[in-house]
Amino acid sequence: MLQNLLIGLATMTACLVLQAILMVAALRLYLRHQGMVTSGSTWSTLLILVSVMLLLVVGNLAQLFIWALVFQSLGEFSNLSEAVYHSAVNFATLGYGDLVMSEHHRLLGPLEAINGVLMIGISTAALITTFQDAIQKTRKARIL
Repeated sequence: MLQNLLIGLATMTACLVLQAILMVAALRLYLRHQGMVTSGSTWSTLLILVSVMLLLVVGNLAQLFIWALVFQSLGEFSNLSEAVYHSAVNFATLGYGDLVMSEHHRLLGPLEAINGVLMIGISTAALITTFQDAIQKTRKARIL
């Protein structure tokens, strides 16, 4: 159990570092293209918001793949496709249960779910903050 906890915490840490890097990248992308938002154009605002959203989604998908690679390296799944599917179900907290890990590593599933909830929550918070700022700046640009 301790070994699984250590593997899980190490994987969560790697995911947190990746999330932080992509959050900074998303923030920089938004700030670098702020002129698109302050122009008052709906389409340019939409373009920058979709770009930020895609970057955050790619980050969550990359984390899901990190977990899948951990499961694969532990020999839990016969192919990467199954590992990715299982990881996606855990990360999104769906919990289908159609593919399960061995009793030896089953603690990793809930740890990935905790990680997924936190990382998707962070992405959602960043996206909502960006949306609110963009809406405010677009509205202000249209009034002026």
